[in-house]
Amino acid sequence: MRTIAVYPGSFDPPTYGHLDIIERSSRVFSRVIVSVARNIRKDTMFTAAERMTMLRTLTRSFPNVEVDSFRGLLVEYVRVVDAHVVVRGLRAISDFEYEFQMAHMNKKLSPEVDTVFMMTGERYSYISSQIAKEIARLGGKIDDLVPPLVRERMLRKLGRKK
Repeated sequence: MRTIAVYPGSFDPPTYGHLDIIERSSRVFSRVIVSVARNIRKDTMFTAAERMTMLRTLTRSFPNVEVDSFRGLLVEYVRVVDAHVVVRGLRAISDFEYEFQMAHMNKKLSPEVDTVFMMTGERYSYISSQIAKEIARLGGKIDDLVPPLVRERMLRKLGRKK
């Protein structure tokens, strides 16, 4: 049986934690659609197109992973791409509370969609896109947080050289 999973997120910017979940999901599901949320409430560093370009480059070694974007209700997007699983990464207990609530709401809206939680690898449990952006903005080292491609683009956005 082929199982299509959607891994949604803002991915602003993509981190090593995101790549950990993508890589592990690609071993569990037949097809993984990494989908960039176009969230008008978030103040993003990168446009959706820029995030998608980075993700496509970073995931090209995974033949069953594709990158897309969506706007609106996640469950509607999941239905459109004929998936039945949503993958969510968890770093800490604080993530679980929000994700638990969202998973139940998605189940209420679309009973055929299941949410699978994956714990981010221990070495990535402290990484978030927000932290990476804040450290970069303050001139700190982000080499352990984001891949070199992302680091270079972040520094360029901030008007700094490598």
